[in-house]
Amino acid sequence: MFKLEKFIFFTKSYNQMILLTDQLRTVVAHSGIQNGLAAVITMHTTTGICVNENLDCLESDIDDALKRLVPEDIPYAHARILPDYGSTAGNPTGHIKSMLAGNSCIFPVMEGKLVMGNAQDVFLYEFDGPAQRTVTITVTGE
Repeated sequence: MFKLEKFIFFTKSYNQMILLTDQLRTVVAHSGIQNGLAAVITMHTTTGICVNENLDCLESDIDDALKRLVPEDIPYAHARILPDYGSTAGNPTGHIKSMLAGNSCIFPVMEGKLVMGNAQDVFLYEFDGPAQRTVTITVTGE
């Protein structure tokens, strides 16, 4: 069996974390799949999907660490006019942060339930907002 759901989010800030765990659990619960895998994938190159603990202080620490790793104020080659797009590519930091974060995560499904650690949650990370973002959740198995 195979179940795919798409979710659209309208992010509100340049960098933002959006909790996806409830959506993931709901898709798994309604999938009818008892044993298999559940995957969360972002459809964008300036967003990420990460698994982490849902704490405000940790969200702030992650944001601060990414700002130190990928500063906004250096001359990136991507920050120029792109003829193919006909616009300025002013989002090089979003692409780099996305590469660091990754674009997906996967969890086992056993007996119709998601198998996760107690402190694990799934987040969509926005690195170039505000924007409309699409995330897919796919459950496959038997």
